[in-house]
Amino acid sequence: MTRLAIIDYGSGNVRSVQRALEAAANQHEIRLEVLLTDDPDRIRHADRIVLPGVGHYADCAAGLGQRQGVTEALTETVFRSKRPFLGICVGMQLMADVGREDVETRGLGWIPGAVERITPSDPNLPVPHMGWNTLTDMRDHPLFHGMPPEPHVYFVHSYALKAEKRDHVAARCDYGGKFVAAVARDNLFGAQFHPEKSQKAGQLLLANFLRWKP
Repeated sequence: MTRLAIIDYGSGNVRSVQRALEAAANQHEIRLEVLLTDDPDRIRHADRIVLPGVGHYADCAAGLGQRQGVTEALTETVFRSKRPFLGICVGMQLMADVGREDVETRGLGWIPGAVERITPSDPNLPVPHMGWNTLTDMRDHPLFHGMPPEPHVYFVHSYALKAEKRDHVAARCDYGGKFVAAVARDNLFGAQFHPEKSQKAGQLLLANFLRWKP
């Protein structure tokens, strides 16, 4: 049985993420126990961790920081215990050093770089970037196994992480210019898109995460 902790800190669509993970587990015959939690002890004892997030970067960072001991438990579990970690949307952005949405806000500092507003070269392209788009420049990563070369996934965002190190970029997307759509480092993976809304490709990524052995 895999014990999965979804971090519930008031800034994520935790229920839809939970349902998508449970559906992926059922489809791929993975025994899964899901915990929606902000309890540091439960985080430390989880086999895998998901950090969702929607909304404003600073609000999400504040919500996470206000949960006593959670950031410390996340860092300990991810880096000392090497448990697989998945950040989704703003949960991925929080992996950066800093976010610059209206104000400059410190992130977790796990992926060197800054979260900046996307600026499409075509002024007719609206921001936020919302809807289906294609992943490109995909790395050979276990979470992409079984996917076609350019899968369609679902985005809702106005900001994206500009990773300082090229080898941390797992995939890009083109929206009037390329931005980082996924990052990866050791046992960490972050998706700017929403796997829980990305139908077949999203379900496969979540199942791959549940089976991932970094």
